[in-house]
Amino acid sequence: MNMLSNPILHTTLLLIASNVFMTFAWYGHLKNLATTPWYIAALVSWGIALFEYLLQVPANRIGYTTLDLGQLKILQEVITLSVFVPFAVFYMNQPLKLDYLYAALCLLGAVYFIFRS
Repeated sequence: MNMLSNPILHTTLLLIASNVFMTFAWYGHLKNLATTPWYIAALVSWGIALFEYLLQVPANRIGYTTLDLGQLKILQEVITLSVFVPFAVFYMNQPLKLDYLYAALCLLGAVYFIFRS
């Protein structure tokens, strides 16, 4: 079976890639463009966000063939936290906080409730 013939896996992979772009668009300018005017940072962020949308829109369309809207949203939130924490720790040099674990536990509860039948 082709790996990408599974819509949930395909959606997940596209959302991971999308979230990498999103995270850099939203927060990368805080490190890389801290001394530039805000409107330059906004333009650069919009340019990065274009790639996010080029991945996120097809991901949501593919995912919506199998998942309902709530499931799709919770999947995206779990992926967002999974991408954000390494970004914050390794790229932005932020300390790893226990609060990230607590947030992940809350998301696990959300996953349980949204995916239970």
